[in-house]
Amino acid sequence: MLEEDILKTIKKYDLIQDGDKIVLGVSGGPDSICMLDILNKLKQKMNFEICVAHINHGIRSNANIDEKYVINFCEKIGIKCYVLNTDIKKYALDNKMGLEESGRKVRYEYFNEIMKKTNSNKIAIAHNKNDNVETIILNILRGSGPSGLKGILPKNGYYIRPLIEIERVDIEKYTENLNPRHDESNDENEFSRNKIRNIVIPFIKKEFNPNIIETITRLSDLISEESEYLNMETEKIYNDILIEENLEIDVYNNEIMSKINSDSKTKTLEDIGQTLNVKLDLKKFNTQYPVIQKRIILYSINKLFKTTRGIEKIHIDDVIKLCNKGEGNKYLTPNKHTKVLIKNNQIVIIRLD
Repeated sequence: MLEEDILKTIKKYDLIQDGDKIVLGVSGGPDSICMLDILNKLKQKMNFEICVAHINHGIRSNANIDEKYVINFCEKIGIKCYVLNTDIKKYALDNKMGLEESGRKVRYEYFNEIMKKTNSNKIAIAHNKNDNVETIILNILRGSGPSGLKGILPKNGYYIRPLIEIERVDIEKYTENLNPRHDESNDENEFSRNKIRNIVIPFIKKEFNPNIIETITRLSDLISEESEYLNMETEKIYNDILIEENLEIDVYNNEIMSKINSDSKTKTLEDIGQTLNVKLDLKKFNTQYPVIQKRIILYSINKLFKTTRGIEKIHIDDVIKLCNKGEGNKYLTPNKHTKVLIKNNQIVIIRLD
């Protein structure tokens, strides 16, 4: 049954295509072992290849046992396994980061490294339905907007999550005979996610709603559907109010490149009259609903930076106020990399770095 359910998820979200080469992130726990075992069974039927990437973070006393378990499991089913041994505590200290953040950064960097090394085109992560609900609750507690209620996406670029619609209890039942490893750090309530998993959700199940996982999943699905529609509308309106996009530097312009490469004091692109920017029609922008205005600003910033990290609600609200006033030659700098300028009835969003 579980294999059929995962196959339905794969087909529903078009996660795997014929000829794919996929790197599986495998810790040795029930989730990742379930994913590895079932994708190994499906690979011939669907014509794709898999390999495994495992990270030994060097923190837990059982980490070496976990590593051997994953290596042996892969050998038994004939799957290539790549292993990284690292010292996450040292990495966190050197980079002034928390352990959880450091572990995540190192994991994803290694997954990407193995993807390039093996000429793969996708990375599979074993997030399940419970992980998704925990993420949504965390996002709510952090004050997230509607985008945070979407939770963990089944597909995000080349990252895929075949187990995202499967509950943890079903995964654990499936892997009983596979003897997966248990990460004892999941039992400690030091990290926020563990508190949500071990304290908050059990309390809600007992006192309020025993079906809370399914309830929040339905909310997530609804938000995702509405967000998808709004994204399509935002793109249409953006294209209608767009005046000009300058998203790349003209590397063949010798004058520009000589200025950038000169021995004189380092200049920003703006200093030498060359900027990456998006120009929008101010009057058309001001006729849109506020919810679309916010999305257009974020969409424009994402065009320039390929991310909206560092742009918060207060920044977007300030930009919209500036646009609504419509005063010429006024500007804002939401952060050191971004400048928003009102000039000649245009909104000019500039990338400064």
